[in-house]
Amino acid sequence: MHETAFFWDERCFWHAGGTYSFTMPVGGLVQPQAAGGLAESPETKRRLKNLMDVTGLTRDLDAQGAEPASWTDLARVHPEAFLRRFKALSDAGGGEIGEQAPFSRGGFEIASLSAGLAKQAVAAVLDGDYRNAYALSRPPGHHALPDFPNGFCILANIAIAIEAAIASGRGRRFAVVDWDVHHGNGTEAIFYDRDDVLTISVHQDRNYPEDTGFVEDRGSGAGHGCNLNIPLPPGAGHEAYLEAMERLVVPALTGFGPDIVIVACGYDASAIDPLSRMMCTAETFRLMTRQLMRAADTLCDGRLAMVHEGGYSELYVPFCGHAVLEELSGSAVRAPDPQGEVFMARQPCARVRALHSEMITEIRQQVF
Repeated sequence: MHETAFFWDERCFWHAGGTYSFTMPVGGLVQPQAAGGLAESPETKRRLKNLMDVTGLTRDLDAQGAEPASWTDLARVHPEAFLRRFKALSDAGGGEIGEQAPFSRGGFEIASLSAGLAKQAVAAVLDGDYRNAYALSRPPGHHALPDFPNGFCILANIAIAIEAAIASGRGRRFAVVDWDVHHGNGTEAIFYDRDDVLTISVHQDRNYPEDTGFVEDRGSGAGHGCNLNIPLPPGAGHEAYLEAMERLVVPALTGFGPDIVIVACGYDASAIDPLSRMMCTAETFRLMTRQLMRAADTLCDGRLAMVHEGGYSELYVPFCGHAVLEELSGSAVRAPDPQGEVFMARQPCARVRALHSEMITEIRQQVF
């Protein structure tokens, strides 16, 4: 009996990002790239799955697919007018509705499938079929606002999964821990005035979006106190992330008491990600997973679901993801980090670490 479910689908790798050169539309002085276009490419996710197959880790998981999220599932989060517009443009050959979130023909169906993987991962854990689960969702979702896709995200995968779980009576209180290096503005906005969903975002300060993700943003109305932003300065790495988890994230989870912890699992805080300036390693992600597994054991019988978000280093994302899945499943299979020693040697010096710790203390004083 596998304790960890792994939800994935080859079709999610077929999501196409349009005529972009990394993060900029091609045109004028912006040249097309010889290999690839949008930074959010399928290769980081495909190479993670390939690495799992090669090492044998896949055999220690219950790997399976899922049905796409239904129109009803999507409409609990996204206005139907937006969904109709997205579907029509998708059927007509693709395009772009929001900002930096292009799609090709069939993009609606692929995005619905991505949300379906997240929905099923959450449901499978809440139903007690698995201790924990991982959804290799693509396109990602944590930036998606109800009617405005942005930051490579079209549908709000985690929000759709939560609303489906509530509608089916599977749970009442949900906690989202977003350690993607970019602020989880979409998830925050969707639940900002709600007290049944705790949203926590650990991110690089003023990376993307530049005007969201501040400590002062704590939620509104009934949701005041149910949103926690932890903006870390560029250069923060292994120790700062683990300290933020220990002193801020875990206490917030403890105070909230969720039925399940859901992780917006991006790997773009790694030391060689092209869209961030952070210094995390595969071991950082492994140990953060361990911290949340222990918290979930204490708070909600170990119920933990992870939904893949960002991470743009084709070389390094597979090793980070492999480390997380090793920890989740308790597998003895290992994929040694080829850059681990180098990245640990390049961590911030003691003086800078002390500054990071002081900033975490200041956030703690503001929110607790």
